[in-house]
Amino acid sequence: MRISALTAQAVTWKNGGGVTRELAVHEQDGRMVWRLSLADIAQSGPFSAFPGLARIHCIVEGAGHTLSNESTRLEARPLEPLCFDGGADLDCRLRDGPCRAFNVIYDPEQVTADPRILTDGPVPDAEGRQVLFVVSGCLDMAGTDRLGPGEGGVTESAAGAVITGGGTVIQVRFLPF
Repeated sequence: MRISALTAQAVTWKNGGGVTRELAVHEQDGRMVWRLSLADIAQSGPFSAFPGLARIHCIVEGAGHTLSNESTRLEARPLEPLCFDGGADLDCRLRDGPCRAFNVIYDPEQVTADPRILTDGPVPDAEGRQVLFVVSGCLDMAGTDRLGPGEGGVTESAAGAVITGGGTVIQVRFLPF
């Protein structure tokens, strides 16, 4: 399945503090298993909480931000996937202006999610369903599709996929329990 932030409609965040582009949602038996989105973070403020879910948050544009509360401090930096409890009550403070983040929200009772940052060369094929999201350069999917920045795919196999053009791709593997 192909995903694209270039054509996805912007929707208001759960807490109303910004917008995100929902890229894909996978449900099973009426329950969300995972959701992919690209969020524009234009101002500091409260971060949306998703109780019972886990998050992967990866800055793809801008300098990033700090997420914190009385007992937690998480640094969101460019191309460093940050994994944390989606139910945490956190405040976001921008580091140096607006940023954009690729987000995965998932149910840790149904799947595990493992993020990696990949650069030029063959994409390692991995067991289970995986997401590939192009941050820069190109991703050639086994000669069938060429994806650019803001595009990606959800696939059962990345065999033959190659990152070119000085590219960077976020790979997230989902494994069911």
